[in-house]
Amino acid sequence: MRSEIAHFKSQSYNFKVLTLTNLIYSIVLPVIDIFVAAYVMRSSNDPVKVVVYQLTIYTGIPITFLINGYLLRTFSIKTLYSLGMMLSGISMMVMMSLTTLDTVGIGVAGLIMGMSFGFYWANRDFLALAMTNDENRNYYYGLETFFYTIIAIIIPFSIGAFIEYQSAISGNAQLAYRIVTGFVVFITILASIMCFRGNFTNPTEKKFVYFKFDPYWYKLLRLASLKGLVQGFLVTAPAMLIMLLVGKEGALGTAQSVGAIIAAFVMYIIGRKTAPKHRVYVFGAGLLIFAIAAIINGILYNSTGVIIFMLLLLLAKPLLDIAYYPIQYSVIDILTKKEKRSEFAYILNHEAGLYIGRLVGAGTFLVLAYSFSVEIALRYAIVIVAVLQLASFWVAKDIIKQGKIENIDDAPILSNEEPTLVAPITH
Repeated sequence: MRSEIAHFKSQSYNFKVLTLTNLIYSIVLPVIDIFVAAYVMRSSNDPVKVVVYQLTIYTGIPITFLINGYLLRTFSIKTLYSLGMMLSGISMMVMMSLTTLDTVGIGVAGLIMGMSFGFYWANRDFLALAMTNDENRNYYYGLETFFYTIIAIIIPFSIGAFIEYQSAISGNAQLAYRIVTGFVVFITILASIMCFRGNFTNPTEKKFVYFKFDPYWYKLLRLASLKGLVQGFLVTAPAMLIMLLVGKEGALGTAQSVGAIIAAFVMYIIGRKTAPKHRVYVFGAGLLIFAIAAIINGILYNSTGVIIFMLLLLLAKPLLDIAYYPIQYSVIDILTKKEKRSEFAYILNHEAGLYIGRLVGAGTFLVLAYSFSVEIALRYAIVIVAVLQLASFWVAKDIIKQGKIENIDDAPILSNEEPTLVAPITH
């Protein structure tokens, strides 16, 4: 334990501040991801409205990424980063203030939440890219995943139990959700205070909108689109499945918590011990586990299937994140030097690739729901996108292979006689 603490302390000051900021904010992420969707399900009993809510969120994100790029010319990145965290609480307040959950109201709340995620992720991604390098990114995401997963034990169980208890004694679940919303606002304030302790600087290059990129970048956009296919399902599917097949928020919280301790330690060890060369295998494992989870849920489609799906998801999602983000950032490292552009230009364009995948994934659900039934959509849409996403393995493998070539090409040659003695540059 002491050696792990010493290893964390050996990182840069901004690395530690960024990690602690994200750690504090991660307390509210399970609330945003799971219980807001559960609130929509409880209030409307309509899975289609949950997906509409998710679509409006995903529409707000890329728009806000673009707005954020222009605002960075005037405002500090810490201010915009904090704004993103604060907006998540405001979005929940808007949702709780609605007397009836009609499509327009859900759409407005979803757009505000999308703006929250846009400001949060646009600036978080830039800072994570700036504060890490290719050698410590596995550790950074392993550490974050470790804390996120531990928090996923405490928060879903506690809030799920609180909502059930409050509902039982008062018969008013909406009051419980309003109290939870107040808790979210308080935590976002704490996260913002921590953020302002960092010595973070804005991007130096002001231009960030480009329409043509190096061919290498388009490979990452294909990977981003495949990732986007299942992102909406990873957020809303657990809530919809449990509310329909199990029925209570307490069960929702318990399912999120069971097995999370093991997953947390596994992810920390993977992040701490793996090197860049292992990323493709970690990524492949995450893809395979998610596909297996989706297929089991599709075959069983009952409470047992949902619990198995949730447990496997606890492993699959962090495995994918630990590998994906360092792959993305290594490509950006290479191309910012090659094309002489701002890192934010690639972060913005990457969001477009994710958005295309999200639209296709959510669209698949809506088509199946309207053409057949909600049951068919929940049962088979996840299977379809999970199987399609398996193609990501070969795309990621090709990206990593080309990245090694690009790094070798960038390496300085000390003499014409002995070029093979020079090691490739790592980013």
